[in-house]
Amino acid sequence: MTTRLGRSLCFLPMQLLLVGLGPLGIKLAADVYERGLGSIEAAVDVSPKLLGRSLLDLVPTSKSPLRVTGDLEAAGARGLDAAVVATSSSLVSCAPTLCTLLGRGMCVVSTCEELFWPWLRHAELARELDDLAKRCGGRLLGTGVNPGFVMDAFCLGLTAVSRAVDSIEVHRYQDATTRRIPFQKKIGVSLEEAQFQAQVAAGSLRHVGLGESLHFLASHLGWPVEHWEEDIAPVYASRDLPSGLGMVPTGKICGVRQSARGRVGGRTRIELKFQASLGLEDPHDRTIVRGEPELDVRIQNGVHGDVATSAITLNAIRALQKAPPGLHSMASIPMVHCAKAHA
Repeated sequence: MTTRLGRSLCFLPMQLLLVGLGPLGIKLAADVYERGLGSIEAAVDVSPKLLGRSLLDLVPTSKSPLRVTGDLEAAGARGLDAAVVATSSSLVSCAPTLCTLLGRGMCVVSTCEELFWPWLRHAELARELDDLAKRCGGRLLGTGVNPGFVMDAFCLGLTAVSRAVDSIEVHRYQDATTRRIPFQKKIGVSLEEAQFQAQVAAGSLRHVGLGESLHFLASHLGWPVEHWEEDIAPVYASRDLPSGLGMVPTGKICGVRQSARGRVGGRTRIELKFQASLGLEDPHDRTIVRGEPELDVRIQNGVHGDVATSAITLNAIRALQKAPPGLHSMASIPMVHCAKAHA
């Protein structure tokens, strides 16, 4: 298919390097094959349970005898179109992998939440990654459904029709019953109160990304953030609830509630409200842009996190390939959209 300008809308299948074969990585690999986007030509994971296993064993639809290796250096980059990194929420943890790939001049998309807007918590590391990418001809993007779309890029996109924006409020309320087990663990499912608070204090229990989403929005709206704050609290089960971790009895923790607020000009102008818990009634995503015109957009049942994270990660590769070398955000690359490869 071609446009009136003669530019082809068909894409050749991609050859990809996948780093990280946890539940999300396996979902990504399966989507590559099931969507007809191309193939996984190298798969890397350091877990002893995965080393040496075939991709066919992990992702039957791949029909690939490719073996999982723990050696990123040996995985190579010759002939590959891009790398997908799905390993950690921590940018510091991901940095060695990202540096190796950028040093090869690769196009890299990662689900690392802190990479979505790394200038908030890791400004110096962000500068180093940007410099490396530009020097070696690489491209780097952090994305996902949240952060990456629902509470930030989608909201910013809505302001395209705004004559003026006074404030922004975003709600993301998810029923975590159908989410993958690592996500349920991350939001505290089945924990006691003391365990929940201990993990919050250690920084291992929280939805990562609210601060990044807030500062992404503020930066692109030209709003200097004078102060921002984030809070977190447990959600308790009002009845016995099934989960991937077993039955959660009434009164036990079944999820997390978080919010982030940013003050601009002496008042709160950005407020992000997040809840992920088992059995949540009326799950939805809602974006409210107060200004001219007033915008209030609600997605009933919400955007499924696991499905959408895999989708946007793979969909972003084509857009990132068209961007100049460097470290990017969802606002510095061409519009991301769904497209299928054609041989």
